[in-house]
Amino acid sequence: MTEELREHVAEELLRSRARSTALTDAVDEHDLVRQHSKLMSPLVWDLAHIGNQEELWLVRDVGGREPVRSDIDEYYDAFKYGRSVRPELPLLNPREARQYVGDVRGKVFDVLEKVPLQGRRLVENGFAFGMIVQHEQQHDETMLATHQLRVGEPVLHAPAPPHGNLVPATEAFIPGGPFEMGTSDEPWALDNERPAHTVHVDAFFIDTTPVTNAEYAEFILAGGYDDRRLWTEAGWEHRTTAKLVAPRFWHREGNSFTRTAFGVTEPIVPDEPVVHVCFHEAQAYATWAGKRLPTEPEWEKAARYDPETGRTRRYPWGDEEPTELHANLNQRHLRPAPVGAYPAGASASGVHQLIGDVWEWTSTDFHGYPGFEAFPYREYSEVFFGPDYKVLRGGSFGTDKSAIRATFRNWDYPIRRQIFAGFRCARDA
Repeated sequence: MTEELREHVAEELLRSRARSTALTDAVDEHDLVRQHSKLMSPLVWDLAHIGNQEELWLVRDVGGREPVRSDIDEYYDAFKYGRSVRPELPLLNPREARQYVGDVRGKVFDVLEKVPLQGRRLVENGFAFGMIVQHEQQHDETMLATHQLRVGEPVLHAPAPPHGNLVPATEAFIPGGPFEMGTSDEPWALDNERPAHTVHVDAFFIDTTPVTNAEYAEFILAGGYDDRRLWTEAGWEHRTTAKLVAPRFWHREGNSFTRTAFGVTEPIVPDEPVVHVCFHEAQAYATWAGKRLPTEPEWEKAARYDPETGRTRRYPWGDEEPTELHANLNQRHLRPAPVGAYPAGASASGVHQLIGDVWEWTSTDFHGYPGFEAFPYREYSEVFFGPDYKVLRGGSFGTDKSAIRATFRNWDYPIRRQIFAGFRCARDA
């Protein structure tokens, strides 16, 4: 079993590094070192930060080895310097960054070969290695978002997603009652997903698919951005200050819309989930539609609860790992798939595309579960707890399968739009 685990870890490390390499090799040195948005780091910072976190946890902590480059630690500490000032730091240049992450990875494979994967919580079931794999994949998604903000000719290419299919119902009924939320036994689950605990949720209805471009365009054309009654006080203030009139990267021409994605501008695809909307936009749309955003427990119950057995599943479709039949993940496509494209990925209650395509805003503030314990460091989750951040669920087309589960929790400021976020609506039963 231990050797199988080592092989699995090695494969995941190689797979994540191949993605990082593809995302950084796709552009020239000028694009690697420049800041494409004040919201994002230069791509070369993300690359070296990936290596630095790998060095800190796997080379120095797990492996007990001498540092590779302790002199650069402070420049790649995400809490010491914010994204807006990182271009001013004495960062490694692209050649040095690539050399650094390669040197670190060589030592990591040596550690992986020799360290016992048991006897210490940090290494049990390869947790520290899994944490670093997920960290790299999360930064790969961040780099993908930076590519979306980049101006210039297209440099990333991928096949179109599968066609959509008719989904029999627009809503699914989720019965009231208790279910088990979170996890205590998923080996690579992060601290904010733990522990498993029983939550009671009242009966509700939830949309079987995310809100589509066509549906969101109706909201715009109906004057949704100009109707103060649809917005909360905070939402209206942000909509006014930021001059929001449509999802980010949309362009309006009369009553039609185009969208620019990774350097390509084309008409919106009507049945694709809308993407690049903030929490306030999602909430205003839900109000306009006579509904609301789901709470985080509602979202997870819709994704995991099997009404026939009362069992909580690992994924909406069951316990098996995601494949290309289940969900739009792994940057396999560079856009959300049309609704109904993954019938094999539907939940027991008939809710589609809960995993992949677009992160989904919930109405819940980010907080720890009862019995939460920060591990292995407070800065992963705990420092973000509170009303400033809203929880997003489900992953996007840019999320890797290693970094998403039906228990996985993402969070961001409610004004953020550069992330691959959409939403679906819910209503009381």
